[in-house]
Parts: sequence; C-alpha cells; structure tokens
Amino acid sequence: MPLPGGATNHDQTKPESIKEKVSIIENIYWMDLGILVTLWLIILALQIGKSYTATCSAIYWLLNILQIPVAAGVTSYEAVSLYKGRRKIASKGGASMNWPVHKLVLYCIIGVMAGIVGGMLGLGGGFILGPLFLEMGIPPQVSSATATFAMMFSASLSVVEYYLLKRFPVPYALYFFTVATIAAVAGQHVVRKLISILGRASLIIFILASTIFVSAILVGGAGMASMIKKFERKEYMGFESICS
Repeated sequence: MPLPGGATNHDQTKPESIKEKVSIIENIYWMDLGILVTLWLIILALQIGKSYTATCSAIYWLLNILQIPVAAGVTSYEAVSLYKGRRKIASKGGASMNWPVHKLVLYCIIGVMAGIVGGMLGLGGGFILGPLFLEMGIPPQVSSATATFAMMFSASLSVVEYYLLKRFPVPYALYFFTVATIAAVAGQHVVRKLISILGRASLIIFILASTIFVSAILVGGAGMASMIKKFERKEYMGFESICS
C-alpha cells in the first residue's frame, strides 16, 4: 500500500515549466541553511559537552535529553510551515500542496525511524529517506542528493566531534575522505552520462534499490558471522550496561 502523498500518474505527466536559470548562490535557501547550521552547531556542542561529563551522571542525561527538544523544535517549525503553506517543495515545481496533519506526522515518524535504524546498524539514514522521497514524487536526482546531504549532515557531526576530542588519526581520516570524494564525483559523472544517453532518470532508482539490497545482505551476513564466532567461543552476547 503506497504512502500518502506519493506522486500520481497525473502529476508525473504534467509538463515542467520553463524557469529562468540562476546562479548557485541565488539558488540557496539561506534561511533554511541557517537553521540547519544552527541545529548542527547546537547538537555538536551538546555532544562535546556530554563527552566531558561522567557517564550516567545527571548532567550527562540532561545533555542527552536536551538534543530531543532542539531537533523536535526545528522539525515542528518546518512541519507547521508546510501545513500553513509558508514552505513549498521546490523540486515539485513550487506548487502549493495540502499537507494534512496525519501525513506530516507520518513523515516525521519515518524520519525518526531512519535515524534509529541508521544508528543501530551503522547505515546512513538516506537509505530509508531516499525511497520515501521517491514515494512523495520528488525527482530521483533531487531525492538522491537530499538523502546524501542528510547522511553528510549527521556524519560530519561525528567527524568534527571525534576530531576535537582527538579520537582518530587525521591522516587515516583524510585518506578515506579522499577516496570517498573521488568515488562520489566519479559516480555522479558516470550516472549523469548514462542518464543523458538513456534519457531515463529512473536509473538512479535502480542504483539506490541495488545499493540497499546489497547493504542488507552484507550487514546481515557480517552480523551472522560475528554471532557464530562468539557462539563458538561461548562469549556473552546479551546486552551490556549503558553506564559501563
């Protein structure tokens, strides 16, 4: 059963309006970017502050809990803006949409679940948000870019936090950063060429689906292999204390 808000055939067949080309700077939503940067800095400060407190102390839990109203406040602000029509999804042509409360709540819950699953399994939340964006009728190119930005947003928090706390060697991190950047640029170039040749942006959907499928197999296989080794060595496989 499709999620509410998905693109209909009627929506997909509408001709795209010709828009005036603008520079990259003019195409940035500065207010939204400012909100994201502010959220990023606040969460980073709370995470670093938590690292300098005793585990399971009152201040430790306070700094942990404070992240919830901060993130929920920004989410609620954007949801209310969509509900009242002050915000529009630019990738859908800027057309006005009716956002009922249940639809906004559903999408917020899926976003929270994406973060929980990503944190538990070590996967980027974009693997869950990508299909959600496609179901909402957002173009594959925009869906892929937005999901990638979401993963970069959360990953950059960890990178900066660990760097400030001196918990990883810089050359080691720079090596993987360089490899990942080259792979991303090369992949984007190849996919753009294939789309221009084939004339089908749906290629991005197939790549996303294949990546999720392979990731699920690899994560499950690695988990089973680790479990079998621990079972053979008769190691404890239960939950540990979060305060240890």
